[in-house]
Amino acid sequence: MPHDTPLIATIVAGLGLAFVFGAIANRFRIPPLVGYLVAGVLVGPNTPGFVADAGLANELAEIGVILLMFGVGLHFSLKDLLSVRAIAVPGAIVQIGFATALGVALAWVLGWSLGAGLVFGLALSVASTVVLLRALQERRLIETERGRIAVGWLIVEDLAMVLALVLLPALAGVLGGQEQVEVHSSGLLSLPPSYGVWGVVGITLAKVAAFVVVMLVVGRRVIPWVLHYVAHTGSRELFRLAVLAIALGVAFGAAKLFGVSLALGAFFAGMIMSESELSHRAAEESLPLRDAFSVLFFVSVGMLFDPFSLISNGWPVLATLAIIVIGKSLAAFVIVVAFGYPIATALMISASLAQIGEFSFILAELGVGLKLLPEQGRDLILAGAILSIVLNPLMFLAIDWMKPWLERRAAKTAPLDEAKPIGPATEPGQLASVAASVKEDGPPPKTALTGHSILVGYGRVGSLVGASLKEAALPFLVIEDADKTMAKLRDDGIETVFGNAANSEVFAAANPEGASRLILAVPNAFEAGQIVLRARAANPKINVIARAHSDAEVEHLKGLGADTVIMGEREIARGIVEEVLGHKPEAA
Repeated sequence: MPHDTPLIATIVAGLGLAFVFGAIANRFRIPPLVGYLVAGVLVGPNTPGFVADAGLANELAEIGVILLMFGVGLHFSLKDLLSVRAIAVPGAIVQIGFATALGVALAWVLGWSLGAGLVFGLALSVASTVVLLRALQERRLIETERGRIAVGWLIVEDLAMVLALVLLPALAGVLGGQEQVEVHSSGLLSLPPSYGVWGVVGITLAKVAAFVVVMLVVGRRVIPWVLHYVAHTGSRELFRLAVLAIALGVAFGAAKLFGVSLALGAFFAGMIMSESELSHRAAEESLPLRDAFSVLFFVSVGMLFDPFSLISNGWPVLATLAIIVIGKSLAAFVIVVAFGYPIATALMISASLAQIGEFSFILAELGVGLKLLPEQGRDLILAGAILSIVLNPLMFLAIDWMKPWLERRAAKTAPLDEAKPIGPATEPGQLASVAASVKEDGPPPKTALTGHSILVGYGRVGSLVGASLKEAALPFLVIEDADKTMAKLRDDGIETVFGNAANSEVFAAANPEGASRLILAVPNAFEAGQIVLRARAANPKINVIARAHSDAEVEHLKGLGADTVIMGEREIARGIVEEVLGHKPEAA
C-alpha cells in the first residue's frame, strides 16, 4: 500500500546524502559541514531531482538548535555568563551597530529603502548558533575564557534579535513597509497596534524578565528534582526521555508563553540543569540526537540556496560576504583588543562571529513578509550565510597564520612598561611577553621533566590517579583543557599543559620522548586512540595505560598499541567478588 511520507523522505534523504558528502569532505580534509550544505543544495528546489519538504526540514533543524543550545547551557553556568558581561554586552552591541551600518550602506547603493537596509544589516550582524558552537566544540574551547566570551557574545546577539523580531512589525509602517494587522493579532507575544512601539517594547521586556524569574525561582527547584527522581528509578530510558522532555518542553513553553526564542529557552533550561550533579549524564544522553539534528540544520540551510544567484547577483554577493567575513571580524577584533584581551582571544572571537545563520533567515523572511526587504535581499542573505559558513573553518586557519605576525608587531609597538615580563621566559634567554602567562596564546612550552608520567584528563578518574602519583612522589604532569580544572591544578602545584592531547603541539609539550608512562584518563576511546598512536610514534617504549567502557573499546585501544586497558565494569565486578569471597580473584 503506497504511503505519502514526506517526513521520512526528508530525514532519509537529508541524513543519507549528508553522510555521503560529509564523508567525501572529510576524506579531502574539508570540514564535514560543507558536505552537509552540498547535500541540502541537492535536495532543494533549486536543483533537479528529488526535492525534500523545506518546511519539515526547517522544523527538524530547529530541534537541532534547541538541543545544541541546551547542551551548551549544561556546561555554561549563570556565573560564567555574568563573568564575561563586561566584554560580551558592549562588544555585541557595538558590533551589531557597526554591521548594521555597513548593511544600510550596501542597501543604499542597491537603491533600497532605509527600512530594507536596517533589516538587511541586522540579518548580517548576528552569528549562527550552530556554526559557532560546532566550531568551539571541535576545538574544545567551550569551557575556556575565549569560549565563554564567544558564547556570551552570541547570547547578547540573540537577545537583541528577539527584540528586533518584536519591534519590526510595529515599526514596519514607519520604515516604509506594510504594517500587517495579522502580525499583531496572532500568538501570545503579539499586541494590539494601539499599544504603540513603547508598549510593545515594555511588555516584551517584562515577559522576558518573567521567564528568567520563573526559571531561577521555579525551574531551579523543579528541574533538578525531576532528574533525581527519574535517576532513582534506575531506568536509563526514562532518564534520557526526561532530559529531552525538559529541553524541548522548556524551549517550547518559553516561546509560546514568554516570547523568548526556542534557542534561548533551551539554553536557560540547560543552565538550570547544570546545577544538578547529574548534568554530565544529561549531556551524554542528549548528545546523539543533538548531533543528528544539527546535521539536518545544515541540510535545511543548503535547501534554501540557489547556486545560480552567485551569477545573477555577483558583486552584491561579494559585498555581502565582505561585510560578514571582514567587516564583522574587524569590528570584533578591535573591540576585544580595546578591552585589553590578548590578540589570540580577539582573533578567535573574530573568526567565530564571521558567519550568519538561523536568526538571519528568520529576519529575512519577516522583512519580506512585511514588504520591508526585497526578495533580492533575502537571496543575498542566504548566499552570504552559505558562503560564510563554508569559509568559516578557513577563518580559523587564517588566524593561526596571522597570530604570530600580529603578536610580533604588538610586542614591537608596546610601551616599555607593558613589555616587562610577568612570568617565566618561554625559552632560555627570552623575555616572556605580556600575554605569555595566558595559557591560550600559542603552543605551550615544552616541559623539562624526564622519566615522568603523562596524565591525560583530570576528571573524576584522573584526579584520583593524580593524587596517588603525588602521594608516591612520582614525577608527572597533566594535560587538561578545562579552565576551572587548570586553575585547581596550578593551585595544587601540579605541572600542567593546557589543551587537547590529540593536538600535536600540545602533546609534544609534555615531552613524550622522555616520558616513561602515559595514563589516559579521558572517557572517549576514539580520542584516546588518537593519543595512543601519537605516543607510540614519539616513543615506542612508553608504557600506555588507558580506560574503557566496553570490550570493544578495550580491543580498539589495545589494537592501537595500549599496553594495559582497564574497564570500569570489570574492576567493579572484581572488587565485589573480592569482598564476597574474602580474597582477591585471579586476573581475567
